[in-house]
Amino acid sequence: MPEEKSPPARTTRKTPAAASAKVAFPVIAMAASVGGLKALSAILSALPADFPAAIAIVMHLSPDHDSILAEILDRRSPLVVKKARTGDVLCQACVFVAPPNHHLFVADSGRLELSSSSAEKIKYARPSAEPLFASVAAVYKKKAIAVVLTGGDGDGSFGVQIIKDEGGMVIAQDRPTSEDFSMPKTAIETGDVDFVLPLDEIGPKLIELVGAARTNEQKQCCSPGAKSVMLKRRT
Repeated sequence: MPEEKSPPARTTRKTPAAASAKVAFPVIAMAASVGGLKALSAILSALPADFPAAIAIVMHLSPDHDSILAEILDRRSPLVVKKARTGDVLCQACVFVAPPNHHLFVADSGRLELSSSSAEKIKYARPSAEPLFASVAAVYKKKAIAVVLTGGDGDGSFGVQIIKDEGGMVIAQDRPTSEDFSMPKTAIETGDVDFVLPLDEIGPKLIELVGAARTNEQKQCCSPGAKSVMLKRRT
């Protein structure tokens, strides 16, 4: 078994020092492993093109070759889906996917940062849900939503506790629709999961939660031209 870096115990954990994000929209952090492509595809395809929240995703992938996960999800979702890079900034109706072998962090004002490919693994994974959840919680606080999907090794269980400590919400996929229930189960056992849902109910629940959190402030998403314009250019 490869060496891993263990997250701190709940009683001693600390969140990264960061100021509150200077944006009004919610941020959804998703984590998946085994069976994750199906789960992510189902959720993202259920969200509208003008979804007023940003999404960041970590999925356990082989570090030995490049991933086309972002490209696949982009084809299956009305949202803009792209591979995350250091310096990208979270924006509404956009999805950022961590590349293989790099942890993904969210810094002040929604700026994304990737770890080096030699950063220590957490829960035997790189990328791991733990740093993403913790950093989203530190910046977005009550506007943070964590989603723990099918996968192994209990990844994300410390992060969901931090999300809840900062006032955010947590969703976990249920056992019958999970290919591997370890990640959702470990999160649920923390007592900090607000909703345990079958896969087909997670997208609608996100729409409900984001709708409830909306403010009057509206910001333009991503690069000029939303997904609809991009699709017109492709055709």
